[in-house]
Amino acid sequence: MKRYWVSLLAVCAVCFAAPVRGADDKNEPAVKPIKALLVLGGCCHDYAKQKDILTKGIEERANVEITIAYDPISTTNHLNPVYDNPDWYKGFDVIIHDECSADVTDLKIINDTILKPHKEGLPAVVLHCGMHCYRSVPYKKTTPWMEFTGMNTNHHGDQLPIAIEFTGKQSPIIKGMEDWTTIKEELYHQELLLPTAKSLAKGTQQTKDGPQTNTVIWTNEYNGKTRVFSTTLGHNNKTVSDPRYLDLVTRGLLWSVHKLDKSGKPKAGYGPRQAGAVKSASAAGQ
Repeated sequence: MKRYWVSLLAVCAVCFAAPVRGADDKNEPAVKPIKALLVLGGCCHDYAKQKDILTKGIEERANVEITIAYDPISTTNHLNPVYDNPDWYKGFDVIIHDECSADVTDLKIINDTILKPHKEGLPAVVLHCGMHCYRSVPYKKTTPWMEFTGMNTNHHGDQLPIAIEFTGKQSPIIKGMEDWTTIKEELYHQELLLPTAKSLAKGTQQTKDGPQTNTVIWTNEYNGKTRVFSTTLGHNNKTVSDPRYLDLVTRGLLWSVHKLDKSGKPKAGYGPRQAGAVKSASAAGQ
């Protein structure tokens, strides 16, 4: 059985990338790119394509270099091989959790391997099925992973269009963004939005049982210090490739590492990268 790894060469390519300048302003100071690790794979989604959609979309919008840790095994009980390395997070400024691993429930792995660096302050972005991962305690209980994401959620309804209403408009993450309605998508149902979390947008589906509304975009302060940006949007490739979605995820990432200004724009040096800059390394297939 073939396994996919983030190779030492791939990690080094990111860690020692040359500093670049923002594309919008030639006078911006040279800064090192934000180094992000995209962890994805598992059940129920077209991760083979979404890894490339996300990487290209984010890198076109900000001075970010992404390393991909893609697990092609499409089950809910397979741990992404990147976590086999206890130092999996080292050298990265932010982790993008896009895995779908509901039935990986070993608390030692969850707490001591996956959550440990985040407890210590490593920022994160959590996308879609990342919210339904690591269900280590009985149904409807708030798990350690949910404390990290900021939401207790265990299920979703049918795929139907979601009308997004931005509510936390004081946040630079969604500054100037207009409400929109997605294609047919999954609306994750919240049991609880934790007190550490702040809702930025609600999503409503018109179901046969009437309208269903849940938080779809929020931020969380984990362990009193770690910035986590989360959205349950992003099941289908058409949504993931929507410029509005990519703008949202990129802003959330920049916010998590304190590189988003109050107007919702990248801080100096962290705007779109110049053509010819060092590209990110992908671990897929290595």
